[in-house]
Parts: sequence; structure tokens; C-alpha cells
Amino acid sequence: MERNDTINFKALEKELQAALTADEKYKRENAAKLRAVEQRVASYEEFRGIVLASHLKPLEQKDKMGGRRTVPWNCHTIQGRTFQDVATEISLSSWKSS
Repeated sequence: MERNDTINFKALEKELQAALTADEKYKRENAAKLRAVEQRVASYEEFRGIVLASHLKPLEQKDKMGGRRTVPWNCHTIQGRTFQDVATEISLSSWKSS
């Protein structure tokens, strides 16, 4: 068997990023579990919901207030096109009337 002394840094970096992401997810979900237990949730469904939603972040004040926003209608379909090509303007007044 031949011994290969070169180090594949791209694969090593990819593995490191995956490990860091997994560690971050573990810590986030564990903290959510501890909060759910501390809150004494009534059912397993509530507990599970808290853990599954642990990646969500609360809105900031600038996200809640303001005028018009320009957002992509479906960001997953924008392949090869720029954000401005498919952006749709949405005003807060249209959300408030719902």
C-alpha cells in the first residue's frame, strides 16, 4: 500500500465546518430542551415544538417597523438571476389588513 503524505485541506476544512455546525446545533437544541423543562411544558408536543423552533430568532425592531420592503417572492427559485430581477415589493399595510 502506498502512503500519501499530502493533506487535503479542502476536505479537512469541510469536515471542520460540518463538525462546528453540528456542535452549534447540539448546543442550541440542548439549551432549548433545558428551557422547555424549566417552563414545565404540558405535553411532549410543546416540548418538541420548542426544540424544533430553536433555530428561529426573534424579530428586531427594524424588522417590525418601517415602510415598504423588497423581498424575493421565492428565494429558492432564483438560480442565475439577480435579486432585483425577481424582487417583489410588499408593504406592511398589506400585512396589517389580513
